[in-house]
Amino acid sequence: MRIGLPTIPLFMLAGILFGPHTPGLALFEDPADLKLLSALGLVFLLFYLGLEFHLDDLVSGGGRLLTAGGLYLLLNVGGGLAFGFLLGWGGREAFVLAGVIGISSSAIVTKVLMDMGRLGNPESRLILGIIVVEDVFLALYLALLQPILAGASGFGEAAVEFGKAFALLLVLASVARWGARWVGKLVDIKDDELLVVTFVGLAVLTAGIAEEFGVSDAIGAFMIGLILGATKSAKRIQTLVHPLRDAFAALFFFAFGLQIDPGDLASVAVPVTLAVLLTVVLNLSAGLLAGRIHGYGRVPSANVALTVLSRGEFALVLASMAAAAGLDSRLAPFIAGYVLVLAVAGPLAVTQSERLGRLLPERLFPTAAPATPPAKEPVRS
Repeated sequence: MRIGLPTIPLFMLAGILFGPHTPGLALFEDPADLKLLSALGLVFLLFYLGLEFHLDDLVSGGGRLLTAGGLYLLLNVGGGLAFGFLLGWGGREAFVLAGVIGISSSAIVTKVLMDMGRLGNPESRLILGIIVVEDVFLALYLALLQPILAGASGFGEAAVEFGKAFALLLVLASVARWGARWVGKLVDIKDDELLVVTFVGLAVLTAGIAEEFGVSDAIGAFMIGLILGATKSAKRIQTLVHPLRDAFAALFFFAFGLQIDPGDLASVAVPVTLAVLLTVVLNLSAGLLAGRIHGYGRVPSANVALTVLSRGEFALVLASMAAAAGLDSRLAPFIAGYVLVLAVAGPLAVTQSERLGRLLPERLFPTAAPATPPAKEPVRS
């Protein structure tokens, strides 16, 4: 089936081609000129993600979903952390690389499921469930990573910073779970223009407060999206924020590309190649094991393994945080090259998942998949 490639690598490539480091037309001599717009792109991207995420999705998934998602994270994040330390670029850099290699792209994964017409497949419920578990992990991981990137002087200071960040996340999650009805009164507005002003203000305000508490502004935006997603106005907000998300997210990816010197990509070609190969091995292992845990056959398990292969927006979020913290200059071109490869190769690999499934030993998988309700609508777009 014909499948369109995601736009994330295209925006990045445009930034590289029209940036100050590439001969020819340079639209921006200084990438800092887009710093504010890029920050808003990140805020809207995570805000929209929060709108489409529901805590009930995680609760209703049951123990097997948590087991599968936890297994996926353990293998991929653990493997990414080990790879980061083996590179020898530094301890803080290793923690960034753990997240880059360990977390898949929600946007690309759900786009692939829609383009391939697989949303109704039983295993798609597991795929979307893994994404939900990843989102929960991401919130905690960014809270943990912030004091590390800020260069906390010792364990005590890092623990205090993480405690503040975790407390804020706990408060916001509690509001999302039990206080959404009260917050809903703030956005119970009939006029669309006033509603846009209100939710944009809330997103930016919460992002700023989160940063003051040592949490990434991105995760603050995610949490307020989570809260508003539980209100009666959630559908209207999703519709109204959609064009803002697309426009500003495009600027975020473009601005990231502006910072990349094409010459630096060659210098990290070997680490990028090794990281891509490691990601393929880890995803195949985790995906096939998760499929087997859920009782799926060879082909559905292969679908799980290859669908969650793509990397994208979250890797670039971590790259931006690393750049702001002044970490090793090789991180940015490494992450750019890594994302470019997997954002293109991931969707293409999905088209071969059925062929891969038929090559797997039949004795390792059930002969038929269990009866499972059709997958819900995607938690991402």
